[in-house]
Amino acid sequence: MFPCGPATQSTTGTSTLVTSQTYTTKATLPTTVVPTTWSGTLTSNETYSTTTILTATDISECGPPATVSCGNNADCQNTEGGYHCTCIPGYELASGEPTFRNESENTCQDINECGPPSTMSCGKFADCQNTEGGYHCNCIPGYVLASGASMFRNESENTCKDKDECSSGEHHCHNSTICTNTVGSYVCHCRQGWVPKPGFQNKQNTTVCEEVSFPTWMPPPGIKSQRLSCFFHRLQHLRGNFSSASVQSTIQDLIQEVGDLLEGPQDLENLSQSEKQYVATNLLLGLEKALRWLGKALPIGAMTFSSSAGTKLSLKVQEQGYENITLIQNQTKMLLTWDTVHESGDSGPAVAGLLSTPGMGKFLAKAPLVLDTVEQAALNETHKGVLQEIYHDLLSEVISAFISNKDPQNLRHPVTFIFQHSVIPGPREKVFCVFWEHGQNGSGHWATSGCRMVGTKDNSTICQCTHLSSFAILMAHYEVQVLCSIIAGALHYLYLASFTWMLLEGLHLFLTARNLIVVNYSSVNKFMKKLMFPVGYGVPAVIVTISAASQPYLYGTPTSCWLNSKKGFKWSFLGPVCSIFLVSDDIKASLMLS
Repeated sequence: MFPCGPATQSTTGTSTLVTSQTYTTKATLPTTVVPTTWSGTLTSNETYSTTTILTATDISECGPPATVSCGNNADCQNTEGGYHCTCIPGYELASGEPTFRNESENTCQDINECGPPSTMSCGKFADCQNTEGGYHCNCIPGYVLASGASMFRNESENTCKDKDECSSGEHHCHNSTICTNTVGSYVCHCRQGWVPKPGFQNKQNTTVCEEVSFPTWMPPPGIKSQRLSCFFHRLQHLRGNFSSASVQSTIQDLIQEVGDLLEGPQDLENLSQSEKQYVATNLLLGLEKALRWLGKALPIGAMTFSSSAGTKLSLKVQEQGYENITLIQNQTKMLLTWDTVHESGDSGPAVAGLLSTPGMGKFLAKAPLVLDTVEQAALNETHKGVLQEIYHDLLSEVISAFISNKDPQNLRHPVTFIFQHSVIPGPREKVFCVFWEHGQNGSGHWATSGCRMVGTKDNSTICQCTHLSSFAILMAHYEVQVLCSIIAGALHYLYLASFTWMLLEGLHLFLTARNLIVVNYSSVNKFMKKLMFPVGYGVPAVIVTISAASQPYLYGTPTSCWLNSKKGFKWSFLGPVCSIFLVSDDIKASLMLS
């Protein structure tokens, strides 16, 4: 059966075993051993050697069925001859390792793809929203995806665009406001003729507005005047017929009524000075309050209102900005900055106004002037010993300045006023920038606190004030003491007489020396005696009399009892003295020649 000799054979089949057998088996069993099967029959004297080959197959611990557990947020990963656990996508081990062995080592935690630091970008107008085990992108409030979807995955899918909340009806504006779409949002603003209710601001999502009304304006109590009663009766008529749509015509009618009252005061002229000041204070405060309130209902822009009596109003309404505001009325200019007009925290338009009331001067011209302590002390020090009294006159019209800022008494930056006036201040006169300060009793006075004069030249004066009210330019007259003027006149006369006598003595000496030569001394002596007294005392008296009659107020200065240098008045002394010196030099030269 094996002609070529003994052999080793591996067979698979069914046989009958006859004689001796030799088995050699070699195998490696790492996991599951699956042996090959053999059975057979050998004839006598045969040797059969068999090698059994075992095949190993990998066991999948991850199943199914699973023989190990990796825990939450993790997957089992089978490997050749083994396995390991990994966190599912969106999670990572707290240690930062990539794998672990079993549930006890599981520290899988959510990965924050949105950062910081961010591992992805959603693009413009979008935010990354981290989720448990993932993330998505949303458009920021006020924006929507062009597709209408609610979310997307990355920047390449970003189509965020502005959402018009007003047209879509998704706004929350109160029915007293108008919705205006903005990029990424919207605002609610008051309609024309309406203003925010107290406690609310304009152009907010929560703005609530109310219609502008004519403010209450009561007459000054205790003043009996038919003309004033008629004025307030007409105001009540304006108030009763007022509507937000007629605000411009109402302001025009108000300016006309005030102008007519000041032009024809009638029985108001019979009031005492204190009563006139009481009425003027009421008119200024009431007019300022009414115009500030009504001005909020005006459209954006500049407007001018005037009456036939000369009362004029310049108004400017503008949105937020940074440029300066300039208002001109008659011969007065007002310059102020935007942040001075605009109230902090108010997003609505601002109002600035300048009102000129020519007829108000006759009510306030004789009102007292109160200087601040620093200015009064400086005045007393400058004119120490020679200042007797101060009188003042109005150089300009009374102008009222108002803004929409609710605190015009503490402005961030000073307001500049430039006044033009026809009168040029004289030697003993000073210009003051003043405002009308109303008192507790309803009256008032002119004051200088908070206002300073920047400069004055000829008929122009520049003032700066840190508050707003009614303003004017006053020219104060310093009345020098009478004794000081008399002393100045006496010194003028005595000095002139001294120099005149010096001239006469020189002339007498010259004539005496010349006539001694011709032995004619007695005739010269008689002539000089008749001439010297009338000339020596008469000529100075004539000069002083003419000077005092023409310009008496120039005798005495604010600081000394001498001639004032204004208008060349000192030449009434220097002129004669210079002439005396010239004549004396000629006499001296003639004597030397003789």
